[in-house]
Amino acid sequence: MLKIESLSFGFPGRTVGREVSFALGAGEAMCVLGPNGGGKTTLFRTILGLLPLHAGKILFEDTSLASLSRGEIARRMGYVPQGNAAYFAFTVRDFVLMGRTAHLGVFSVPGRNDRELAERVLESLGIGALAERPVTEISSGERQLALVARALAQEPRLLVLDEPTASLDFGNQIRVLQKIAALTSSGISILFSSHDPDHAFLCAQRVLLLGEGRALEIGAPAEVIRADSLKRLYGVSVEVLPLGDGRHTCLPRLSP
Repeated sequence: MLKIESLSFGFPGRTVGREVSFALGAGEAMCVLGPNGGGKTTLFRTILGLLPLHAGKILFEDTSLASLSRGEIARRMGYVPQGNAAYFAFTVRDFVLMGRTAHLGVFSVPGRNDRELAERVLESLGIGALAERPVTEISSGERQLALVARALAQEPRLLVLDEPTASLDFGNQIRVLQKIAALTSSGISILFSSHDPDHAFLCAQRVLLLGEGRALEIGAPAEVIRADSLKRLYGVSVEVLPLGDGRHTCLPRLSP
């Protein structure tokens, strides 16, 4: 589905990450863990074609990203950025319907099927009751769920989620993680970032540790998320505890 080869990325005149390589298969979820300022958002924006790559290759379904138009990328990839502010008082329903734009003609308007899809997505994330509310009048957590719904309305084959659980309460975090697991089971590939290693244990098949400007480790969560690797990544002491049935959780050690 997605193949990254020796990718260097960053901004004009400044490289943030170097020599990052990985592949993401159909129906697979990969969680990117790393500290603030470690390059997660910049990596995602480069994969989406929003920033020019500095070196290397990005292949999507065996096609170079550079050869795809913005419209083709929008039809294949969905994106949920972090902390998106609402500037216009669109209703939540219309905000989600904007995700259908890539599938409509220049002068087309959303049809019945588009509206039904938007309603299903809203209900699946538990925010159907907000459909008529302006996005400027809902909480930041509710707006985050609306952003996820808008990306799902695109019906992408690859979904890129930049800290999708940020600003969400515990219950809504779980709903988003459950949605990620359900989407991968339907064949959609998902690349997401989080600051909570437990999220990787819950719904990712593989983990990428991004730090020091490169991929420190890539592999299954139980192999990659360890006390020593988290210490290197975040500079804090953490215990990784087995819970049984192959499950794990991370417990920080607080210094006195």
